[in-house]
Amino acid sequence: MRLVFAGTPSAAVPTLHRLARDHDIVAVVTRPDAPLGRKKVLTPSPVAQAAVELGIPVIRAARLDEEATQRIAALRPELGVIVAYGGLVREPLLSAPDAGWINLHFSLLPQWRGAAPVQRALIAGDAQLGASVFQLVAELDAGAVFASRVVEVPAGATADIALEALAVDGAELTAEVVAGIAAGTARAIPQRGEPTFAPKLTLPDGLLDWSLPVAQVYARFRGVTPEPGAHTTIDGQRLKIIEAAPASDTEAIDPGAIVATKTAVLIGTATTPLAVTRVQPAGKGAMNATDWWRGQRGAEGVRAGS
Repeated sequence: MRLVFAGTPSAAVPTLHRLARDHDIVAVVTRPDAPLGRKKVLTPSPVAQAAVELGIPVIRAARLDEEATQRIAALRPELGVIVAYGGLVREPLLSAPDAGWINLHFSLLPQWRGAAPVQRALIAGDAQLGASVFQLVAELDAGAVFASRVVEVPAGATADIALEALAVDGAELTAEVVAGIAAGTARAIPQRGEPTFAPKLTLPDGLLDWSLPVAQVYARFRGVTPEPGAHTTIDGQRLKIIEAAPASDTEAIDPGAIVATKTAVLIGTATTPLAVTRVQPAGKGAMNATDWWRGQRGAEGVRAGS
């Protein structure tokens, strides 16, 4: 098929590569180059870089406005495929390809419609993660679903690791759906059940609440790592928590209380402690949690969240 592909982050790259094996991708639409790093160097999106390597023309657009719509429509695509582009597809672009647009979404729809499905699912402690390919419609992530798949995610995976696994499986799922559309055999089924929603995470979403059981604290840590980042406050200063896991064979300590061991810094919750092994204090680089705690002279009695 003649495809237009829209996507921006690294999670969209496996699908782009997979579809390029079997189809004619006439253009890739992605967000404009963004300033990255301390020097704010303008850097192409991961999808833009992959498209250049594949020799596919790139359309950089912050939003799919009239100009972008005209450029895409002029290519006369048979199908549009979108994976985490970061912008809305509206009419008349929605109807420009002969078969419309399909969207790979990293959830088992109608669960977790929105911008942060993997992160919100992890925070909620969902037992299963998955991917769905659906027909794009004007309403957010509400179109009929061609196919869904439960994806095995490594135990304890943070959001970035979980998304890597979902991106690989989702690429194969999308390829199967596109093949079915090309053959005329694909059938989409309306979504059933009460939807849940996954709005974009912000910095306050990363604040850990030590009054909760360790399972809930750890679930939030997984969901907000690496972005926007799990954090607490120590004596009024923000401390980013980079690596952590529930402590094993450890007695309970008061919520927010801090106890150091040889290998970790234990922070109390409503049940058993969270073992923190790597942190990043405000204005400093990442370091081992035990090294950070040794540098906190006179910090005995200070509590997380204070």
